[in-house]
Amino acid sequence: MGDNCIDHMLAPIGLKLVGGNAVNVGVHLARLGAQVAYFGAVGDDLDGQKVARTLAANGIDLTHLVRAEKPTAHTEISFDDRGDRIIGTEDFGACDGYSPGEDAISTLLRMDHVHIGWLNDNGALRRRLVAANVPVSQDIGINIAPENRQVMGLTFVFASMPGAHDAARAFARDLLEQGAKGVVVTRGADGSSAFLETGEFLQPALPTDLIDTTGAGDSFIAGFLHATALGGPPAAALGAGAQLAALTCRHIGGFPQEPVEVAPEIRTVD
Repeated sequence: MGDNCIDHMLAPIGLKLVGGNAVNVGVHLARLGAQVAYFGAVGDDLDGQKVARTLAANGIDLTHLVRAEKPTAHTEISFDDRGDRIIGTEDFGACDGYSPGEDAISTLLRMDHVHIGWLNDNGALRRRLVAANVPVSQDIGINIAPENRQVMGLTFVFASMPGAHDAARAFARDLLEQGAKGVVVTRGADGSSAFLETGEFLQPALPTDLIDTTGAGDSFIAGFLHATALGGPPAAALGAGAQLAALTCRHIGGFPQEPVEVAPEIRTVD
């Protein structure tokens, strides 16, 4: 549920790829064998067509995909001298102001799990799903506005912060006091931590051949959720998330796909 976008990878990569937290999580879940439906909005433009084709090619149900009059969302990603990503211009386009209609909500209420990416509805959908006892997770790291990152009733809150497990514990304790049922914190090269009703769990980061970190955190979420849905214990779910994140770092973009070359006029940054 929520964001999709076209990632404009500027020089030296110079490619356009489909991305966004909700999309990356959904595609990886589908690739793991889950039945996935996407709820969100694209523009009635070529980028929107690319998003729809890519999702359909990965077996995702697009019954509730909305085509809006706004352009499809896009993000410009540049790279520093060391090759690290720099997130530049973000235009949420058709995603901005999107909320599911009643037909879509009736379907969401029957889901085994709903994951929310970027969604600026002031928490309305989260509250409705939680009230109906639908398991819901959300990545609060991409929901900057406080009204869109409330955690009351969330089954899993996903967040990212560098550092040690103790720092993640203090961060998670605050979210648990706000009403989250469980908190999972990815800590980059330091690994990941989960703070659940059954206890605290740690997972070291796995070695990988680093090409691009785009979507690694989203892949982690998908791996964790899939393992949990299959009844795996928390430690195994953290391991599944770490393994999928490590694999994602070995290719460009949030998931394997056919890229489009970026137009020359936007391949460099002044």
